Formats: sequence, structure tokens, C-alpha cells
Amino acid sequence: MTEKPAGKFTGKTAASVGAAIGSAAIAAALLYANKRRAKNKQEQPGPIPSGEKPETD
Repeated sequence: MTEKPAGKFTGKTAASVGAAIGSAAIAAALLYANKRRAKNKQEQPGPIPSGEKPETD
């Protein structure tokens, strides 16, 4: 039998490392997208105080 060189990934190890990196990348992309969506969301003005008429064009 031939010995595997030390420090090299086996097929299973490489697949699990790749999956972990992919999952982290997806999670980071989702967090970034949600942060941008919350930042771009416009706030609605509050209710008009009683006694004042709403301005219209």
C-alpha cells in the first residue's frame, strides 16, 4: 500500500471543508442583503396631529 502524504485533504475532508465555506458564504450574503434592505426602507411619517388639516397638492 502507498501512504498518503501528510497534510493533504482526503475526498471526504475536502467536501466537508467546501460545504462549510459555502455555507458561511451564503450566510454572509443573506446578512448583507437584509442589512441593505433595512437601510433602504423608507419610514412613513407619523399621524397628523389633531386640529390640523393634511396638506394636499
